[in-house]
Amino acid sequence: MPAILERLVKQLQAKGMPRSNAYAVATSTLQKAGDLKPGTQQATKKGAIRGGMTPAARAKDRAAKKSQHKTNDYKYNAKTNRATLK
Repeated sequence: MPAILERLVKQLQAKGMPRSNAYAVATSTLQKAGDLKPGTQQATKKGAIRGGMTPAARAKDRAAKKSQHKTNDYKYNAKTNRATLK
């Protein structure tokens, strides 16, 4: 199972979602995002790269994509899984 799928399933289960539902929701979400190949649980190239990133790196990457700033301009908050400008 790809690392990014495993992590999302664990996050959903931590929020109280049953394991089978967590797999279905995570698979669907990651397929729509292009991290998994359509109709499978196999990672795409993008999914493999994002799966190898730390949660902090992914949060900084998400924030940087939405702005004109670089990933180095952000700091990570583990409690909220968000990155904010330094």
